[in-house]
Amino acid sequence: MKQLFSLVAALLMAAVAQAQGVIQFEKELHDFGNVPEGTMATHEFRFKNTGNQPIIIANVQASCGCTTPDWTKTPVLPGKTGIVKAVYSSAGRPGIFNKTVTVTSNAATPSEVLTIKGNVLNKDQMKSSLTPAQLAQSPRMVLDRAVHDFGKFEAGQTPSAKFTVKNTGKQDLVLSAILSQCYCVGYKNVPSPIKPGQSAVIELVYGQRKLGAQQEQVTITSNDLSGDAKVTLKANVVKDLNAGSMVKESDSSVPFK
Repeated sequence: MKQLFSLVAALLMAAVAQAQGVIQFEKELHDFGNVPEGTMATHEFRFKNTGNQPIIIANVQASCGCTTPDWTKTPVLPGKTGIVKAVYSSAGRPGIFNKTVTVTSNAATPSEVLTIKGNVLNKDQMKSSLTPAQLAQSPRMVLDRAVHDFGKFEAGQTPSAKFTVKNTGKQDLVLSAILSQCYCVGYKNVPSPIKPGQSAVIELVYGQRKLGAQQEQVTITSNDLSGDAKVTLKANVVKDLNAGSMVKESDSSVPFK
């Protein structure tokens, strides 16, 4: 009888051990090849749950801050598929890259390592590696203006400026990093790809803290092989907008009320 109980217990334990999700990726390495500097190189690693229990991805950790991961947040049922997305920001990172993304889940293999690699080329290198026909297929970024003056504002405020961007090229225009010496300019919202012939409004947020007259040269990078767009932001940053603002009341000068 004891032997029978032991056999039943062993079978139950084996069944419990086998009752797990199994995460199976279509591939664990993606090579982007040559990537134009300024683009956000994106790849979705697809996987299938070939086990018999739901898979829940607990975390996805990139090997560097230049890679932004995303993944399927809901449980992936047996037989269903999910994704792990890796986005590599190539702005200011010319040269060969090889980065990993570690996926942690409740699957039978609790940790999986995915790899992305490629070679970031600057615009001149990219042009030399493509034929005239390929270059003609590049997206083209056209801004409605090259200068914006915020006027006077208080230090600590973060005014924004809207620009209209048109894609006059033949492929989707993907805007990426914004470069400035002050590191005080950014997107209010991450812009979506702009289809050929279409326009979109982007909003730049200016977080300058230095007082006085300011003028920032800002570069908007993209996958436009003809070059990046440059805009100039101007402003007069003051400590207090009300300071020194006086009006005459009778024979005395008093501050604004």
